[in-house]
Amino acid sequence: MIRRMLLLSFFAALALAGCRGGTSTEPPLLVPSKWVDHFFLPVTNMNNQPKAKAQSQSHFWPDGRTARLPPEHTVARDALKADDAFYRGVDSAGKPVAQYPVELSEGLLARGQQRYNIYCAPCHDAVGTGKGIVPTKGWIPPPSFHDERILEFVPGQLFDVISHGVRTMPSYAKQISEGDRWAIVSYIQALQRSHHASLEDVPPELRNNLR
Repeated sequence: MIRRMLLLSFFAALALAGCRGGTSTEPPLLVPSKWVDHFFLPVTNMNNQPKAKAQSQSHFWPDGRTARLPPEHTVARDALKADDAFYRGVDSAGKPVAQYPVELSEGLLARGQQRYNIYCAPCHDAVGTGKGIVPTKGWIPPPSFHDERILEFVPGQLFDVISHGVRTMPSYAKQISEGDRWAIVSYIQALQRSHHASLEDVPPELRNNLR
């Protein structure tokens, strides 16, 4: 007991000596780990701190696991996707929304065109007729966005197809964020509108530029 008290006093004196308020070029004095374990010293070095590593065994928890599950019903920060219209494309009744939950703008269309060219054009081609390069390699050709059936789709239905896939098309939920999905939907509908546009769709001041 006396030896333990002397050792504690010695290390306490060393700790106080290190609090001189200046800097030093000398290497720090490290307490050997075997001393800490053997003499049960309440001292550890900052580079030798007790910690729990992922997937390691734990002697603290009854199930012996270090990794802990989050409490039930907890939601990560910024992950509460409570807006069904924006995050799932449906209204309060669970039906696909007919109106966009985002503001339509030139910036949104430009973003949609960029994302469309990356994720959609390889199969659907640049104008949405389903004649992209992927179907020429053996993949089943997708339908044209300009088919009468698809022209009847409301925005929520197109959003759902991107989110969950349909038939041979896989889900793109992992690759494309909800905001970008709406941007793509807006661009698809712009393609549809342009494909079936008439002279009345062109602003009067621009009609003279048409050839």
